[in-house]
Amino acid sequence: MTPDLFSGATDSHGASEPPPAAVRAAALRAQLHHHAHRYYVLDAPEIPDAEYDRLFQELQAIEAAHPELRTPDSPTQRVIGQVLDGLLPVRHAVPMLSIDTETDTTPEGARAFDTRVRKALGLGEGASPVEYAAELKFDGLAINLRYERGVLVQAATRGDGETGEDVTQNIRTINQIPLRLLAPTLPAARGSLPPSPSNAQDALEPGVRFALGLPGGETMTSWPPEVLEVRGEVYMRRDDFEALNERQREKIAAGAKGEKTFINPRNTAAGAVRQLDPAMAAQRPLSFYAYGLGEARGWTLPATHGQVMDAFVAMGLPVCEHRALGAGAEALVDFHARMGALRDSLPFDIDGVVYKVNSLALQQQLGFKSREPRWAVAHKYPAQEMLTTVQAIEVQVGRTGKLTPVAKLAPVFVGGVTVTNATLHNELEARRKDVRVGDTVIVRRAGDVIPEVVGVLPDKRPPGAPEFTMPTSCPVCGSAAVREEGEADHRCTGGLFCSAQRKQALLHFAQRRAMDIEGLGDKLVDQLVDGEVVKTLPDLYRLGLTSLAALERMAEKSAQNIVDALQKSKQTTLPRFLYGLGIRHVGESTAKDLARHFGQLDAIMDAGVEALMEAPDVGPVVAQSIRTFFEQAHNREVVEQLRACGVQWAEGEPAPRALLPLAGQTFVLTGTLPTLSREEAKEMLEAAGAKVAGSVSKKTSYVVAGEEAGSKLDKARELGVPVIDEAKMQALLKGEAA
Repeated sequence: MTPDLFSGATDSHGASEPPPAAVRAAALRAQLHHHAHRYYVLDAPEIPDAEYDRLFQELQAIEAAHPELRTPDSPTQRVIGQVLDGLLPVRHAVPMLSIDTETDTTPEGARAFDTRVRKALGLGEGASPVEYAAELKFDGLAINLRYERGVLVQAATRGDGETGEDVTQNIRTINQIPLRLLAPTLPAARGSLPPSPSNAQDALEPGVRFALGLPGGETMTSWPPEVLEVRGEVYMRRDDFEALNERQREKIAAGAKGEKTFINPRNTAAGAVRQLDPAMAAQRPLSFYAYGLGEARGWTLPATHGQVMDAFVAMGLPVCEHRALGAGAEALVDFHARMGALRDSLPFDIDGVVYKVNSLALQQQLGFKSREPRWAVAHKYPAQEMLTTVQAIEVQVGRTGKLTPVAKLAPVFVGGVTVTNATLHNELEARRKDVRVGDTVIVRRAGDVIPEVVGVLPDKRPPGAPEFTMPTSCPVCGSAAVREEGEADHRCTGGLFCSAQRKQALLHFAQRRAMDIEGLGDKLVDQLVDGEVVKTLPDLYRLGLTSLAALERMAEKSAQNIVDALQKSKQTTLPRFLYGLGIRHVGESTAKDLARHFGQLDAIMDAGVEALMEAPDVGPVVAQSIRTFFEQAHNREVVEQLRACGVQWAEGEPAPRALLPLAGQTFVLTGTLPTLSREEAKEMLEAAGAKVAGSVSKKTSYVVAGEEAGSKLDKARELGVPVIDEAKMQALLKGEAA
């Protein structure tokens, strides 16, 4: 109890006692936490909903009359109505690493993982099998829950693994996630799930100790821990997803504007978590499963991952019941097969299973490779295929003007998502498969790959179904659509005058690796182009605070952020600017080569095909594409207008590649370097004329290895490729011998 929070009576010994309201509020919070755990986590309610509602309303009334009694972990605080200005970054105390994916969906995938683990541990054929923990691989959004002294204080997305986004207010709306952890008071038998104590206290005073069963005895640990970070997955059940879409369809039928149905549970869950309005997030029914541990201070860790999960259950955290412990590869094979048979009947989507070495000590011994743990792997399932019908074939226009036929399908649930579109790639591919409107087709979706039509059932084709033919004009702007000699794709000739290309050109120009205009995303670009506010790239820099603030759902502060981002983006580099122009075949690497070779944009714009081909890795196709781009008067006009708007970059004299210290050499980076990020090292090497590759071969000049170097280091040693550290790389950059 914390006396200074209350103003109560004093007993005969002078000790302050809490007033009746505080005592009742604390009792109600304990009861509501207990019943919420029984209802949302255990699915075993003890009281009817009406009684829960009565207790909840009583607590609300007490807190309304005594605001000082309202605590952050109160059940009344799950939904807080304040709309956020934006999601703030959160630096993870322990990085949220991804795990390697085993793409061999046969039993050999499990055996291959076991073989790698045993080899890394130095276990011979006669050694005892390794014990593993096997779990489901949920199709949702990874979340880190941070509890301090047992109370939820922060929730963050994975982000890039190092830094995520603060989504605490939205996560608080998920009833399965406890705002305060239960104190685990019952021992857990090894390898089994402990029963959740129905009489567990809602909270204990600091210093109270609890027992958790461990191999060979019990370890006593104080409660609550100073810090306990729980990693898990936010997901949406299939029935909740269908119910949500049914409500959306009713809104649409009633004439509500701006409403739409959702595509799949995974994206809907991720979108809800990242909502800026917690009240809107609360309208989407989300669920949560814990599966891992982040930072832990003030808690003596059990010996195994399985026991960590048992402890989570005892703390009131939801942990999926479909998990198992087993020794050796065949135990993993069995789990993969059993879960695969259950996959379609599960109430939520999975795309595989996860194997983890159970011993935490062995996990530490195995370590990591390329920021992925050697002690865990995700074992995927085979691609799923379903039958559906083609309702229409539409032609979409991409950023470069490419026309892509897309089969519009009767909605079908395949590969964990509801599929309504499947690409036909181009006219030749559509004709090769002979896909026609009305056809019954086989649709495949594997992992995150774009759904595709695998084949057609000709015997189910309706009479008179016509062959597909590509239109001769752009379906968006009406410009001529042509197919260049030797190419399979048709393209619109409208360029930036085509609104479809305009949107994609703006998004490409604004992306992080180009001009890095933060906040300029799909929805804003749609408004700017559809409202004819922006017709060309330079129009972006003519946007003012007033015109932006006038857009739908654009507050003045958000508008100012866009204006500031545009102003900041004016200071760029020549490679970024070149890449941002969206010249066909010119990626980041080619843009850097062109900038180094020519030094100035005007030299690139005026260069002929032969001169362009003198730049490294620029062949005749790329050279002709660059030449064609700058021969268009409107493209040159765009460049000049961008310059007039203040976009600028440093230019210099041409740097012949042959004179650069590392010209003609190929480097591969692996592991974590002492002072440089991987991107910084890559930029330095490329500036010195080197090529930075993603894999090791006999043509590799050097492999630069840092801490936790992975398979690339092993490959280099196998091929006899020189391996150097960051210091020796720096020496090479200066022209010194390694």
